[in-house]
Amino acid sequence: MKIHEYQGKELFRQAGVPVLDGIVATTPDEAAAAYEKLGGKIAVVKSQIHAGGRGKGTIIDNPKQHGVVLTKSADEARAAAEGLLGKKLVTIQTGPAGQTVNKVFVEAGCDIARELYLGIVLDRAVAKPVLMVSTEGGMEIETVAEKTPELIHKEHFDPAVGLEAYQVRKLCKKLGISGAAAKAAAKFMPAMCRFYVDYDCELAEVNPLVITGDNQMIALDAKITFDNNALFRHPDYTDLRDLAEEEESELRAGNAGLSYVKLEGNIGCLVNGAGLAMSTMDIIKYHGGQPANFLDVGGSANTEQVTEAFRILLSDPNVKGVLVNIFGGIARCTTIAGALIEASKTVGFDVPLVVRLEGTEVEEGRKMLAESDVDVINATDITDAAKKIVAATGV
Repeated sequence: MKIHEYQGKELFRQAGVPVLDGIVATTPDEAAAAYEKLGGKIAVVKSQIHAGGRGKGTIIDNPKQHGVVLTKSADEARAAAEGLLGKKLVTIQTGPAGQTVNKVFVEAGCDIARELYLGIVLDRAVAKPVLMVSTEGGMEIETVAEKTPELIHKEHFDPAVGLEAYQVRKLCKKLGISGAAAKAAAKFMPAMCRFYVDYDCELAEVNPLVITGDNQMIALDAKITFDNNALFRHPDYTDLRDLAEEEESELRAGNAGLSYVKLEGNIGCLVNGAGLAMSTMDIIKYHGGQPANFLDVGGSANTEQVTEAFRILLSDPNVKGVLVNIFGGIARCTTIAGALIEASKTVGFDVPLVVRLEGTEVEEGRKMLAESDVDVINATDITDAAKKIVAATGV
């Protein structure tokens, strides 16, 4: 679950991570009023979307309008907001379609001496969170990792203990931080690590992390993603969710108890089991196709869920064919076959449908499909299924 920068910064403030004052605005006049209220000589108007790279991002119909604008008057803040609100912002992370800006964050300016990068993720290879820092603040970290990986410095930490003082000193030395700035880092870095653990984050990123002229360390950005598996511990996060920023089909799937992620291909996939779903997508690509989604209906899928799954798949205009790949265990092949038959009556299949069934009651399931009116291309195994759906979609 992702949240906006302004929401992340409010959580930072509560957790003792230093941030600047800022006000959310949904209209140009509110942005101008926010500038006046902040009372400084400068303020930054920042588009609020669930994507990075906003500073370099541009509005689709106005390439001169960037997603982050430095302003020096209320009128400039109003103009910046007017150029952003209701418009599509395209960044390195949004794709060419961009995302609509519904809010802007008007933030006070500060005296920036240095810009750094800081991010925390889970390193599954060592089963610990890892704090990453770099001197290349303000840059896309993906670019830094690709071109100058030696500039990214890492420290793993025990979530029960947090980042220790000696680790902060090591990182400060690598970043060239000393004196009062190092003292600020000794508070800031452990606070960020505690925040990551206490708030059950999947990602906590600050880019840029700035050192001010008076050697303070301040989070000038906040990119936060919570671990969906831990949301039950944080019922208050519900109020932070912005449904306008989420894919409609993914929301529908979640409400139906389905695990679904929309992709950019043209072959819809309906599979039971996350590992099998990943394998199905891989083999489709291996044979020259492009999967349109990840969809795991789970081991206990029923007729209603399978029907809704087909509605979601076929609502995507890019889908030119569907591959159903089922390994019957808890969910028997007869159950899936019956659900497919009922779904065909309710939804109607107007694209090629390749079905591979295997496992419990497979022969009975295949017989049910053969005797039905459903136009099915049967497959004997996963390779046969992938070849047939790729051929059927004309790839």
